Amino acid sequence: MKNILIISASPAKDGNTDLLAAEFRKGAEEAGNHTEQVFLRQKKIGYCHACNYCKRPETMGICAFKDDMAEIMDQVRAADVIVLATPVYYYNVNAQMKTFIDRTFCDFMNLKNKEFYFILACTDSGRESIDAAVNGLRGFTVCLEGSVEKGIVYGVNAPAHGSIKGAQAMHEAYEMGRNV
Repeated sequence: MKNILIISASPAKDGNTDLLAAEFRKGAEEAGNHTEQVFLRQKKIGYCHACNYCKRPETMGICAFKDDMAEIMDQVRAADVIVLATPVYYYNVNAQMKTFIDRTFCDFMNLKNKEFYFILACTDSGRESIDAAVNGLRGFTVCLEGSVEKGIVYGVNAPAHGSIKGAQAMHEAYEMGRNV
């Protein structure tokens, strides 16, 4: 059994990104894994100010901001598997996901040996529209010692809220979760 944390960056409740993440979660739970999900839209997370408070000897690994990120970081540290689910905006991850990634800076040296899955949804019909966002996620995970990218769900051709329902990507998300 693995401890799986799904970070959902969609600002739209039950939007395409959330629907794909829910399928992944369903598959993972049916396979006997423990899952938790964080909806960034429900959290207060400020931007990193690069103040380096977290790098001082007396406050090493602790962010100066007192917001919801401290709780999320505890969940990230405890997870074996992290699923990063984001809509694609202008060929990149959205602001909520980028803010989350930037705020891991306070303790990224202790985020070791994690398995990562990426779930992305976009309106365009081709995977190439998602490639830049995937590269952004990879840019984050490559900085984490021992991280391993395990899979990607490309939720393409989903222009409207909920339009991913019935798409091949839903099946892929479920199967990927089942096979964690």
